[in-house]
Amino acid sequence: MLEFTTRPTSVAGPVGPLTIDDLPSPTADYWVARRKAELLAAIDGGLIGLADACARYRLSGEELESWRRTIDRAGIAGLRVTKARRLRDQTVE
Repeated sequence: MLEFTTRPTSVAGPVGPLTIDDLPSPTADYWVARRKAELLAAIDGGLIGLADACARYRLSGEELESWRRTIDRAGIAGLRVTKARRLRDQTVE
């Protein structure tokens, strides 16, 4: 992951350009797949730092890495909670 000394004003997101104003609210209680993908794209593009994202959204680095592994394995659709449960159940059996 790149570390930027100055942050870009926008980055490529899963459904178009993202700015800091497009990021989910820090008070978001429910994370839909699109929001998860947007946050990961913002982190990858340098719009927000990993530590800043963890603090702002009260998430752990492990949770974000779990989202990233899921996207790599099953795409954005895999980030849906019901899809994640199915994938988890498949790997346990």
